Amino acid sequence: MTGFETPPSRILLVDDEEAIRDNVGAYLLRSGFDVQTAADGEQALQVLDGDLPDLVVLDVVMPKVDGREVLRRLRHGNVWVPIVLLTQVGESYERAAALEEGADDYLNKPFDPQELVARIRAILRRTARGEPSLAGATSLVSRGLRIDRAARRLWVGGEETAVTPKAFALLEYLMSHPDEVLGRDRLLAQVWGFDFPVTSRAIDHRIVELRKVLEAGAREGSVIETVPGIGYRFVDAVRPA
Repeated sequence: MTGFETPPSRILLVDDEEAIRDNVGAYLLRSGFDVQTAADGEQALQVLDGDLPDLVVLDVVMPKVDGREVLRRLRHGNVWVPIVLLTQVGESYERAAALEEGADDYLNKPFDPQELVARIRAILRRTARGEPSLAGATSLVSRGLRIDRAARRLWVGGEETAVTPKAFALLEYLMSHPDEVLGRDRLLAQVWGFDFPVTSRAIDHRIVELRKVLEAGAREGSVIETVPGIGYRFVDAVRPA
């Protein structure tokens, strides 16, 4: 053997359902991760008080301390380990609240373990260990483009620009997941929510709106790439501000 092998990323899987810990944990192991499990939020906080893993997969509905409370305690304590929330609750306000509190992604139960692995790998690629993730940042910057997530404000080329609320939410999600191909179904679920009676054409219309705004602001090149048959990707580098 020559050189040094990169150790596998360490994942903490937190769920009160033993079947999920066993089955999903085994799948994560087969996918090349080092996996540790916890049966509830209280146990998870004890584990996280020591050596932090590279990422936490965290169920929301659990006894003792639920996942949302674990997330709040970590972020309030300035602990920025990436977190993917798992839940059976599908309302859009639940997703929005979780992301605003600092979750890096959100997956509804039941879920495909392959999709979970894809989300984990995408997060690990774009996250610097120990630093706030893009999903937890209050402002995001990409060259001449800046969004203030709390105030819901957008600047292009130094000029403040108005867009519709859904266009802003879509841009926000794309920028917090740079260089990741985001399918239309996922964008509908995360930005609109399945409780909204809309089709994927709603996404396409908001993409057209965003591209017009970016072009009008003399933004060099298109940062929103169409991936034929799948969806869209934000192709420029993004940093928290």
